[in-house]
Amino acid sequence: MLTRPDHPTDLSPLKAHEHVVARELELLCLPSKPWLREHATASGEPLRDVVIVGAGMNGVGAAAALIFKGVTNIAVLDAAAPGREGPWVTYARMDTLRSPKFLPGPIAGIPSLTFRAWYEAQHGELGWEALYKIPNAVWAEYLSWLQQVLRLPVSHGVRVTRIEPDHGHLALHVATSEGERVIHSRRVVLATGRGGAGGNHVPAFIDRGLWPDRAAHGNEPIDFAALAGKSVAVIGGSASAWDNAATALEQGVAKVAMYIRRETLPQINKGRGSAHQGFFHGWSGLDLAQRWKLAVYLNDRPAPPPHETVLRGLKQKGLHVHLGHGLAAVRATTGGIELDLQTAGGAITRAHDFLILGTGFAIDLDRVPELAIFAPDIARWGDVYTPPPDLQRPELAVYPFLGPAFELTPRSAGAPPELSRIHLLNHGAAASHGQIASDIPGTAIAAERLAVAIASAFFREDIAEVSATLDAFDEPELESTPFFAPR
Repeated sequence: MLTRPDHPTDLSPLKAHEHVVARELELLCLPSKPWLREHATASGEPLRDVVIVGAGMNGVGAAAALIFKGVTNIAVLDAAAPGREGPWVTYARMDTLRSPKFLPGPIAGIPSLTFRAWYEAQHGELGWEALYKIPNAVWAEYLSWLQQVLRLPVSHGVRVTRIEPDHGHLALHVATSEGERVIHSRRVVLATGRGGAGGNHVPAFIDRGLWPDRAAHGNEPIDFAALAGKSVAVIGGSASAWDNAATALEQGVAKVAMYIRRETLPQINKGRGSAHQGFFHGWSGLDLAQRWKLAVYLNDRPAPPPHETVLRGLKQKGLHVHLGHGLAAVRATTGGIELDLQTAGGAITRAHDFLILGTGFAIDLDRVPELAIFAPDIARWGDVYTPPPDLQRPELAVYPFLGPAFELTPRSAGAPPELSRIHLLNHGAAASHGQIASDIPGTAIAAERLAVAIASAFFREDIAEVSATLDAFDEPELESTPFFAPR
């Protein structure tokens, strides 16, 4: 538990605020007392209760929720350096978060741990009122602060390469600068973000041989300085596509042509309309047909780019937006690339120096390295539900079918039993649980749901040891009274 300073008035504003954090946690008796005994493998290797892969907002929220429930023998692993977890200061090229500034953040029920409380501690109420939306780097700084103030057991520079079943628990093979090793855990949470369920979406007809000299995905590192003065094609009309177009022009690219298949951009963000407590808590309780129908509704109505994002792009000279232009083929040329495009007027060809794909993320568990051993046995929505013909969507059928605790479920009886000990707290959970593990508004709810379910599962698994601890509990209550009866 955090220790409160004796003289908070002598502290900096942020340190004084951390005193408030410590006080609120003390009032709530958090973190809770650990109640699980230590476990080991058959060969005597230490066994973590939970390993969380990813120290972004979902990973931070899950770790805090578990520790608050007395599940403290955990580890949080992230391949990135401190402060660079998640997309916020890497490939997320918008100026600010798309979410409203007033959302609490990934920790449930603790006022002093909200983003607003942290921000006001440093900038005051006037600073908060002046803030329009949260800059990416500020959000990343806030998440780093949560790691520190809650003393979460985060290890950076640790990449999980694969997960294997191992006699009722899981073996995580990890790579670090010091070499490879194995970490054993009873359960694993993959808090690996938007791309954690299949990586970047690259249309099959695009030659991967174009990488890295002639093409990049918008979610990859891009050397924009090397493209200064050149002509760049951006495929797609998503927010990410607009972000990359604006960033390219801001950093010296001479011309950006955006090729958008749709004749008009989407107008209404239905995702924002579904970002409320009913959807967050109720989605996973619906039957399969109801969940599928909602998923189809949102899938068929993609979000428009935010107006701020569009206006940012339109400020830049050299931006050319081409609606009704669908990409049909790309090929390398001596000096760059050529694009074959389909328009209402027929096929056309355009030449550019470089291609950026704003095509979003894929859902394909066969492409998740950590799950390579389990992937053939993981149930997808297409395995458990057959929609009516008018609601069939192959892009939704590939989503994993998850249980109440975000756990993977088996495709057949022959699946390794350890499969259900892996919890997918990333965008792959959207069909089963809605968007609570994808976007900021529902993050705290996802973390709480996960932690409650895992704590309950451990209680059932360890009921013999828990019962023995209860039986051994021996504190005479009446020792100081006349009714004390020594045994």
